[in-house]
Amino acid sequence: MEKKNKLYSFEFTSKIPMLFKKNITISLFILFIFCFTTLSIFIFHHPILPLDIRISLLIQKYHANWLDKVMLGISFFGEIPYSLLSVLVVAAIFYWKKFKREALFITFILFSGLVILGIKNIINRPRPTGFHVRLVEVFRFQSYPSGHVLSYFLFFGFLIILMSTLKQITKGTRIVINSISAFLLIMIAPSRIYLGAHWFTDTLGGMLLGLICLFPMCYFYFKKENN
Repeated sequence: MEKKNKLYSFEFTSKIPMLFKKNITISLFILFIFCFTTLSIFIFHHPILPLDIRISLLIQKYHANWLDKVMLGISFFGEIPYSLLSVLVVAAIFYWKKFKREALFITFILFSGLVILGIKNIINRPRPTGFHVRLVEVFRFQSYPSGHVLSYFLFFGFLIILMSTLKQITKGTRIVINSISAFLLIMIAPSRIYLGAHWFTDTLGGMLLGLICLFPMCYFYFKKENN
């Protein structure tokens, strides 16, 4: 009887860290939804913000032709049709390497395009204009939230998670993919502001929405593994 109680106590204690992590994850998910909803409502009523203009002018203070090309290169993977091709090519590589389930989840990222277009049409925030900032290129669609930032956080964020999970992939490959993904995640928001494509709050909204979309992807990906 005592042995049985000790076993039960051990099992209960071992579940505490798992439950703790699960509660933190759910709390973060709810927090991101709250922040994104609040920001979206605020932007809907205040499309032009002095803070956004100041941040754009600060980031664009130094500019050069070579820097324009670098920033455009950073944004390359978010441009249509290259964003679609990137997802399909990476999914095909995972499928070819026998990671069929991972390939399927990567393909699901394509549906984020429908989410971003729907929210853009609802908020209907205009893009920054030459009156306020320097425009490197003229961009389509509405401004909020940034589709590039959303897709980068979802796509490259999920790649980083896969690299920390799939130990069958060589260490060198994981380091390279993580390094490139982390660099693009860090630089995508500043690049969009530098190019005059988005305001700071556009990129913030894209980041929050990208994380919100990443949560259920990871949940369903790891659910079968835990079962």
